[in-house]
Amino acid sequence: MSLYVAYVLVGLAIAMPVGAITVEMTKQGLKNGFMHGWAVGLGGMTIDLLLICALYMGLASILAMPIVQIPMWLIGAGFLLFLGFDSIKNADQGITLSGEKVTKSFFSSYRNGLLVAVSPGNLVFWVNVFGVVLANSYDQGEPKNFLIVAAGVLSGILLHDVGLMAIISLTRKAMNRTAIKWLTIAAGVLLLGFACYFMYEFVTAIRVYI
Repeated sequence: MSLYVAYVLVGLAIAMPVGAITVEMTKQGLKNGFMHGWAVGLGGMTIDLLLICALYMGLASILAMPIVQIPMWLIGAGFLLFLGFDSIKNADQGITLSGEKVTKSFFSSYRNGLLVAVSPGNLVFWVNVFGVVLANSYDQGEPKNFLIVAAGVLSGILLHDVGLMAIISLTRKAMNRTAIKWLTIAAGVLLLGFACYFMYEFVTAIRVYI
């Protein structure tokens, strides 16, 4: 139990810094409420879970290869460019104020979470942290520790997502369409910034390995 609780705190610490997932969650939460913001987080956690399964099945060495990681910088940049431009272009569309009926589908927000989570930064984290945990677990003859750690980290991320969306859902009650529109534009600009960073990392990695 102590191992699980310790890694719940690790999951919270991982999720706290503002990243592309947090920005997209906040944007969707402001425009369409708690469930749509949380759907983005669930999309991100789906990618996290798939990576954990891949590591547990012994694919850590493959995921750590530059030939796998480098293209993901470009893929991630492409997805973030798409979401960033879409946020700015449609900032005044699809806004649902508190108490109004949401017309946007839950799946579209979930899909955005999947797209944002496809980044080598996410991949590198899971390979580095869980690669070590997995190795230690097998060295000690207790591979189940890996699953306990994974459950703890995912629980921590889930707690962060629910807490963030609870705050956002309360905040949006005091906001009008204009305020939400400009915050959506700001979120789009931040996503474009993350896209530029991914492009920079892609170019840097190419120069190193070519």
